[in-house]
Amino acid sequence: MSRVCQLTGKKANNAYAVSHSHRRTKKVQEVNLQWKRLWWAEGKRFVKLRLSTKAIKTLEIKSLSAFAKEAGINLNKF
Repeated sequence: MSRVCQLTGKKANNAYAVSHSHRRTKKVQEVNLQWKRLWWAEGKRFVKLRLSTKAIKTLEIKSLSAFAKEAGINLNKF
């Protein structure tokens, strides 16, 4: 499974690690993903999703069903 947030679509970023002597080597900045078990009120059940921490913070403001509808995701598959 790739490291992609299931709600926001965030994924890894390519960057440079710059040393003190300013030598640049390529590195990958991974997304901080967590497995979360969330209550889906409309489906009356729990849904297990792999979310970025930014998406978890946004879920405290928005509801899960509104966030999934905005992202175009069907929660019945999870």
